[in-house]
Amino acid sequence: MQHILSADIFDVASVNALFEEANRFYALNREVQKKAPELGGRTLINLFYENSTRTRSSFELAGKRLGMDVINISTSQSSVKKGETLLDTAMTLNAMRPDVIVLRHPQSGAAALFSDFVQCHVVNAGDGAHQHPTQALLDAFTLWKRGREFSGLNVLICGDISHSRVARSNVQLLQTLGANVTFCGPKLLMPSQVQTLGCKVTHDFDAALPDADVIMLLRVQNERIEGKAMASVREYFQRYALTYARLEKARKDAIVMHPGPINRGVEIETALADDLERTTIIDQVEAGVAIRQAILTTLLKKD
Repeated sequence: MQHILSADIFDVASVNALFEEANRFYALNREVQKKAPELGGRTLINLFYENSTRTRSSFELAGKRLGMDVINISTSQSSVKKGETLLDTAMTLNAMRPDVIVLRHPQSGAAALFSDFVQCHVVNAGDGAHQHPTQALLDAFTLWKRGREFSGLNVLICGDISHSRVARSNVQLLQTLGANVTFCGPKLLMPSQVQTLGCKVTHDFDAALPDADVIMLLRVQNERIEGKAMASVREYFQRYALTYARLEKARKDAIVMHPGPINRGVEIETALADDLERTTIIDQVEAGVAIRQAILTTLLKKD
């Protein structure tokens, strides 16, 4: 793996290897002394054109705990504000000889284009509504830590599918691992060619819940919905939000996931979002640091 640009580059063997490596860091991250400077002297640049809390901070922590020099670049304070193009930024950073650049960008395909102009590893931290491969890995790792077998696992992903890079990466990775994926949401928030993704599609959340082993909720991305007539928040909540009452329709041991950030009172009721026994929302954040440590070591130890 020279770059990690999309979830379709992984097979079962590579995922299992990453999980074993991540599990080692997961245990270490719970110790008082969390550093394992295996990548001392290497350089990581976080280049984010969009806001982020979980992804950027977890990559920063992952790099620092591995002994890397970590530089965070906020484009609001960089030459991008002066009109510098993505490719000029790529060539500028490449001249500084980093080992890894983690890129988040609002345009689909930006990470792949960026990787053509640098000599270091590029990790896609989200490009438009296209891909977010490390999120899919940490979601699957969270299920793996919960002891779930992927073969035959029924995963229901509900929410704003149309604008979700998380949904696209998850459906690729989970199907590779043997899971069955169903997309659910309003027709307005479903991709026009969703059938090409190979998953089931439904608009009836209540009807889909009884078969679900995993319920993954997605945020309604109002910032990406341009010129579309959205139903009211109240109507969305009534039809697609997960509540305790609605959760009763699912399997007793169904796992509730959310990549964050959460819109409380929109896709999930507040009390359920805070229920650490029924949800893995906080577990996913913890898993994110470990899986990104595993990604960095896997990429750089081969150099």
